[in-house]
Amino acid sequence: MHIFRAYDIRGKLTPQMVEAIAHAFASHLNHNNIKQLVLGYDARLSSPQYAYIIQTILEKAGIEVEALGCCSTPLMYFYAQKQGNGIMLTASHNPSTDQGIKWILNGLPPTPEDIQHIGQLTQQYLEPNKGGYPTIQPATSKKHAKAYCDYLIQDIHLKRPLKVVVDGLHGSAGQYVEPVLNGLKCEVITLRCEANGQFPDHAPDPSKAKHLEKLQQAVLEHQADVGLALDGDGDRLVLVDEKANIINADQLLCFLAEQCLKQYPHQQIVYDVKCSSLVKDTILKAQGTPVMLRTGSTFLRRYLIQHNALFGGEYAGHYAFNDGRGKAYDDGLYAGLRVLEYFTHTNANTISELFNHLQRASTEDIYIHASVEQIQKTLASIKRKAHQIDATLTQIDGIRLDFTDGFGLIRASNTGEYLTLRFDAKDEHALKRIQTQLIALVDDDLAQKITEELS
Repeated sequence: MHIFRAYDIRGKLTPQMVEAIAHAFASHLNHNNIKQLVLGYDARLSSPQYAYIIQTILEKAGIEVEALGCCSTPLMYFYAQKQGNGIMLTASHNPSTDQGIKWILNGLPPTPEDIQHIGQLTQQYLEPNKGGYPTIQPATSKKHAKAYCDYLIQDIHLKRPLKVVVDGLHGSAGQYVEPVLNGLKCEVITLRCEANGQFPDHAPDPSKAKHLEKLQQAVLEHQADVGLALDGDGDRLVLVDEKANIINADQLLCFLAEQCLKQYPHQQIVYDVKCSSLVKDTILKAQGTPVMLRTGSTFLRRYLIQHNALFGGEYAGHYAFNDGRGKAYDDGLYAGLRVLEYFTHTNANTISELFNHLQRASTEDIYIHASVEQIQKTLASIKRKAHQIDATLTQIDGIRLDFTDGFGLIRASNTGEYLTLRFDAKDEHALKRIQTQLIALVDDDLAQKITEELS
């Protein structure tokens, strides 16, 4: 089933499918003698009902479920660490019609093999004509939210209060913004921090520049120090400086890596294959050890835990700290708070000053619809032709071509039937040259689609 992807379950789920997945989890959990877990869900309209189905089936199977209600994925991770196990109903930044499931068992996120195993078990329990599922109203747990917010307030130490704009994009993490920032004595302006599973403006994806226009306007209007945007389930962050310029993920990852390495040099910093060569260069300059992984927050978190790496991030906006703080999971709000903390402990007058030394020319992710067969054919063709150009080929995740002044990447998306491309270089001239060289390696139809997306 195509909903069982590389690092979670995601797609067009139905109640019947969720029931079958719940039975698969029950079988898997009992087989591994796991008898308790926490269960949370995001703001999507289907989430309360689907969580009810999962909780009911797990409890009938003898598994104790602690219900967290509507919450962020980081809050689920926060509570799952107590017993090592948790399930989250969320499709993250996907459109409102999608649904998904993330989980952590015995302290670790699933491997692709674990996810496929759940998929195979699910097939055994599918009953297409089953129905009669009750309608459940969303609920939040004030007790759980308070403990999580208290943890964030106690961990972060600001030397002075700041004026902060936060856009929750109608996701499930917006509910924590005011309690936390008020607790840190900051002035906070909230946008779309009320959970709304219809996502009336657009999908809750802060990585799209067009989705940040309200945040940018508010930062300028209120003369704020910084703007933060969170995704649908709160595990991703995008930062906007005081001039309303978007700080891209490469810059933010580099800055956070530098700060972590100042305190703990010679440690591993983890990043994904979509990140700029600037990331590797910055880590080396800061006396760290760079480690490139395939894209996927589960791979990032597993590596941090299993190899005790210091910090890690992904171009999609996931950042995870493992420096004795941060608990080694990706939390967009926490990452934003760490930036604020570092900022107030520097001599910089503005957020933008922190990133002046980290400038690059780059593109957003470019998505091209393609079938699995087309994706495989394209990647194989590029691999055959790559020797024609002077670049280093990396195949950790798709095809990455590194030049002396930048890189081009083409890979299969983990969350849909797309080819994903990204380009980065030291300047616009190098960026255009790298784009031209990679486009020359694909067939005419795909080349035209890429060119249209870049124009």
